[in-house]
Amino acid sequence: MNRSKFDLAVGAFVALGIIALIFLALKVGNLTGFDSGTGYVLEARFDNIGGLKVRAPVKSAGVVVGRVESIGLDGETYEAVARLRISSSFRFSKDTIAVILTSGLLGEQYIGLEVGGVPDYLSNGERITKTQSAMVLEKLISQFLFNKAAEPPSQVK
Repeated sequence: MNRSKFDLAVGAFVALGIIALIFLALKVGNLTGFDSGTGYVLEARFDNIGGLKVRAPVKSAGVVVGRVESIGLDGETYEAVARLRISSSFRFSKDTIAVILTSGLLGEQYIGLEVGGVPDYLSNGERITKTQSAMVLEKLISQFLFNKAAEPPSQVK
């Protein structure tokens, strides 16, 4: 094999490696899959969003139905406001519950939609009124520790 064919093969291998790295970076960054330009927007308000991030998945029954488009803070009520972009192929009833969940024990956080039974559906710009905030692990641990510290020491007989 002459030198030019070898250089061409090495170049092709490096190019494939770069393409693979870009693909993996997009997968890790949640930048592939659901097209963020389509669908409709819903709003959900939470007391605490924990570690929820923009572009986090919105799932119903374990299926990704949308993404978190933006997160903000309402200056009057001091609630976190999450704007969810939902794929137009999915419709949710007006009594749907939005819950912030975690994948595994320490995994990424996402919004789970639990569908209700009302025949009316949410439309673009409407608000999901029933929400459940994130369970913050640090808060639970500190409550456990403070409760243990407040207990009187046990007497051994």
